[in-house]
Amino acid sequence: MELSAEQIAGLIQGTVEGDNTVIVSDIARIEEGREKCLSFLSNPKYEEYIYSTGSSVCIVNIDFKPSKPLPSSLTLIRVKDAYACFAKLLEYYTQLTAKGPVKENPSYISEGAVLGGENYIGAFSYIGAGSRIGAKTAIYPSAYIGDNVIIGEGTIVYPGVKIYQGCVVGSNCIIHAGTVIGADGFGFAPDENGQFKKVPQIGNVVIEDFVEIGANTTIDRATMGSTVIKKGVKIDNLCQIAHNVVVDEHTAIAAQVGIAGSAKIGKHVMIGGQAGISGHLTIADQVKIVAQTGVPSNVRKPETLMGTPGIPIEEFKRAHFGFRKLPQILKRLQELEKRINTNN
Repeated sequence: MELSAEQIAGLIQGTVEGDNTVIVSDIARIEEGREKCLSFLSNPKYEEYIYSTGSSVCIVNIDFKPSKPLPSSLTLIRVKDAYACFAKLLEYYTQLTAKGPVKENPSYISEGAVLGGENYIGAFSYIGAGSRIGAKTAIYPSAYIGDNVIIGEGTIVYPGVKIYQGCVVGSNCIIHAGTVIGADGFGFAPDENGQFKKVPQIGNVVIEDFVEIGANTTIDRATMGSTVIKKGVKIDNLCQIAHNVVVDEHTAIAAQVGIAGSAKIGKHVMIGGQAGISGHLTIADQVKIVAQTGVPSNVRKPETLMGTPGIPIEEFKRAHFGFRKLPQILKRLQELEKRINTNN
């Protein structure tokens, strides 16, 4: 990618301050900037780096006022929202580097599979019988698409993804490497001898449009019916979503979260890393769950939870303050006991 400052400003409706002909060919963080690199500054915590950056162009907010001289080689592009505009450029860059329509060999496409056209099919990928792949979808090398899978238009399936039979993935989704969709749910029942017998998992997974799923995440198929990830949900790496879970629209789930079977997660919920959610419960819309929180029961109203078991965050802070004081309290208690014993 080679663009001039003027071309970049045109893409993001910005104003150039400096050399509008300077060319950039790479992107870098402002503290790691090099010649011909594009950076951005939106967080004031990083302002110090703009006075020494080696980048050729930096996107800044309209109201940015330098407190020191800027490098003479640096051109600014002023915009309303530097972060949003930089994100837009990254999206543009991703589109430029996207795989073109091609079928690499060796790969296997069943005679019963239907492809919508303009697809990228990477080497060593497998597409099973009865599967339907939408137009402009990319299936990267070593991906496995089982029988009767449906994938919408414009979806990206990265290397090593496994999508088991009968699952449905919507349009414009991104599924990162190593993710497994539709493996059996953890369904076992003890018999009269206490031995676990497998409960067949005959449902599927349904993923709606504009969902992104991080690397090595697992989403289990339903025992019956569907495990459902609704529109716009964002799931980080290394998450486990169990059978018959429903995650409602535009919820964000950070890394290493575990959600047990049949839990229902509301809309616009935010779940921090390593949080655990018990099965068969309901989380209301707009709840925030702090990292490493354990949620063992229903959450019926929007609130922020912290701790194990999860309680409202202000209650947790007060309880934690008391916990930190516990050694001093115990010491005072021991001193009081000694005084009482001495007086007696």
